[in-house]
Amino acid sequence: MKQVRPKLQLLAVVMIVACLLAYGFWPRPVSVDTILVKQGALTVTVDDDGETRVREKYSISAPVTGHLLRLQLHPGDLVVQSETEIAKMIPANPSLLDARSQAESEARMRAAEAGKQQANAVLTSAIEVADLAEHSLERARKLASSKSIPEAEMEQAEHEAGQAKANVRAAEFNLKVRTFELEQAVAALTQSTDQTISDQTAAMTIVAPTCGRVLRVFHEDAGVVNAGTPLLEVGNIQDMEMVLDILSTEAVRIQPGAKIFIEHWGGNSTLNGIVRRIEPAAFLKVSALGVEEKRVNVIADFVDPWEARKSLGDGFRIEARIVIDTTSPESLKVASGALFRHGESWHVYRVRNSRAELVPVAIGASNGYETEIREGLDRGEWVILHPTDQVRSGTRVSAP
Repeated sequence: MKQVRPKLQLLAVVMIVACLLAYGFWPRPVSVDTILVKQGALTVTVDDDGETRVREKYSISAPVTGHLLRLQLHPGDLVVQSETEIAKMIPANPSLLDARSQAESEARMRAAEAGKQQANAVLTSAIEVADLAEHSLERARKLASSKSIPEAEMEQAEHEAGQAKANVRAAEFNLKVRTFELEQAVAALTQSTDQTISDQTAAMTIVAPTCGRVLRVFHEDAGVVNAGTPLLEVGNIQDMEMVLDILSTEAVRIQPGAKIFIEHWGGNSTLNGIVRRIEPAAFLKVSALGVEEKRVNVIADFVDPWEARKSLGDGFRIEARIVIDTTSPESLKVASGALFRHGESWHVYRVRNSRAELVPVAIGASNGYETEIREGLDRGEWVILHPTDQVRSGTRVSAP
């Protein structure tokens, strides 16, 4: 009996060690994440960035060249059509003259003064000659009535009196011309002063062409501006649209009237919109990664009232999802991360009896997050999400 007991103890130790070794080398279940196969409509969207835009903007420019007074409006100020004063303009000051131009102007003014004096002298002489001719004509008429002079002398006196009157008129016109030349020379000599800035009686007032708010101010300070210089931009902030630049390969799938979901715009809710127009011409744009892409502008309208999005302004960034397809409510869908290529078809790992089972599936529409399953799975089944290389068909798995 004493000899059997040590053998039993040794056998017990060997069995315990064998069990521990078996437990240590026994394959353990692979921990995986699983997801349920659901039933419901799948919405396929084109996702991209865009910005808001006031539909009708009015860029107000200087109508003439002149001195612009400082603008009193700022971005966000309310304007009323034909009532709100946008800006005031007054005539610009004359240019300063350098020394040479000053001397030339003074010389022209003195020449104009001399010309006017000469014209005065010519007029005085013409008046004296005309008075003498008029007296000669009166004397000739008296003598002609008594037939003391020939008729030819009478005609000669009338002719000289008429010519003298014509010379007077010519001298008067010449005096007017010399007077105008003198005024022009004096005006050219006048240098700029600040009198026109303080005198606003001749100011031109520019009023708002429409109701809305000031969007941008391009030229706020006072100063001389040329005709056509942009001053500010006005628009109705409530009448707003969206401009989404979409890849041309995606834009061909979008149709006017498609629904749009606007997210990450700064508010807590998701806004709704509708596509109005897809522009027919694409443009080249360089992405953040330096890749040249052909993009197309998609113009859309907001469906929600302005009160739900009144914090949005002109040029604000938005993220939009444009609906291009929707599956039936009875269709099956699963997370796209559960699908992988195996051979020539798509497969998933289905979990049955705590073991992974490789199942081929036929897929339909996909939005990148979820994919429609047409064949291979049933509603309510669990599939492995993002299976690793440790998962094989028949592998024991455990889900947390």
